Amino acid sequence: MQTAPPRTLCSDLPTVTPGQTVRLQGWVHRRRELSALTFLVVRDRSGLAQVVVRDGSPVPPEETTIEVSGVATANAQAPGGIEVTEPVITALTEPAATPPAELWRPSLDVSLPTLLDHAPVMWRHPAQRARWELAAASVRGFRATLDAAGFTEIQTPKFVASATESGANVFEVDYFGRPAYLAQSPQFYKQQLVGVFERVYEVGPVFRAEPHDTVRHLAEYVSLDVELGFVRDHRDVLAVLREVLAGMVAAVHEHAGAAVERTGAQVPVVPEEIPVIHFRDALALVGAPEDEPDLAPEHERAVGAWALAEHGSDFVAVEGYPMAKRPFYTHPWPGDETWSNSFDLLFRGLELVTGGQRLHRPSAYDAAIRARGEDPAAYATYLQAFEHGMPPHGGFAIGLERWTARLTGAANIREVTLFPRDLTRLTP
Repeated sequence: MQTAPPRTLCSDLPTVTPGQTVRLQGWVHRRRELSALTFLVVRDRSGLAQVVVRDGSPVPPEETTIEVSGVATANAQAPGGIEVTEPVITALTEPAATPPAELWRPSLDVSLPTLLDHAPVMWRHPAQRARWELAAASVRGFRATLDAAGFTEIQTPKFVASATESGANVFEVDYFGRPAYLAQSPQFYKQQLVGVFERVYEVGPVFRAEPHDTVRHLAEYVSLDVELGFVRDHRDVLAVLREVLAGMVAAVHEHAGAAVERTGAQVPVVPEEIPVIHFRDALALVGAPEDEPDLAPEHERAVGAWALAEHGSDFVAVEGYPMAKRPFYTHPWPGDETWSNSFDLLFRGLELVTGGQRLHRPSAYDAAIRARGEDPAAYATYLQAFEHGMPPHGGFAIGLERWTARLTGAANIREVTLFPRDLTRLTP
């Protein structure tokens, strides 16, 4: 029995010696039928390749999965200068149905509902798929940076017994006959594990039952969480965040250069030191009242514009948010407990990261929880770590989809989310 040649990826075809037999596997990306021949473009995970059909053999419709065996032939007009001739085409499935849009076109010009309703097919478009390739490369850089800095990757429960953050915006579920909730964040667990590993991170889903139907909110998203021990204050946390962002950007350049080109992504330069402005100064900068408890979206845009104009930076950290707007585990600002040792990082005028220093003394937790009118006994499993000795620590969380949306300039975060979940969407 004759052995078939090994599979050749489309991106490797230009390196094949002309005259060599090759075997491609992929999808029919496009058919161009002329009077004497048919040009067939094959797509696989690596890119595109051109196949020339001269004998009138039928070619399956677009998106059918096929195998093509043929001869690598030099042609300066083919992608990479090599095409496949004398092909034998074998369909690997039934003829594919017509896709909701012509995926061979350079841009995917469809409405958002069409994009989301047909996501399993729409993500096949090279420019659309490139958006998630940017996200994947970013996660790769996130992990590599933290691994090199002595962090341990963890995985924490997504079924929890109580809300992680302040507020009631949680999804309640029936957990074997008793109430439980989908985790709003891994906050409690990553703090506890600082007492074990000192430096930890997690890549995983988080769930927010917030009734936001906006271009920037999702009910489920991917959170890149970090927590580290033995910090002096929130500025140490911000310094680690800066290194992580630089690592993510470097990984995008290294591993997703083609995706940057296909999406037109504007990859930022991470400054050596991220500019910082105090919350009260940010309010004054944007002309907001002194007692404003948070920055509105228009305020974030104004502060982002200031950072770009004054510091040439796409990033700016706003520190010292009011304690009244931060969770109970947040460390107050030394000398003035109106403010907190926390920050939001804005990326091109949009909140991307929330981080800061946490409380670490049992007595401070007891006081903070009682100040909220709650009983510390309700947090017994969380507080046991602090009763047995915890270092000063802090951390942050990056929303992966928000990051990717800002990279690509997407108007709606759903455009860069594989299968978004929001107020109305539970499928596909």
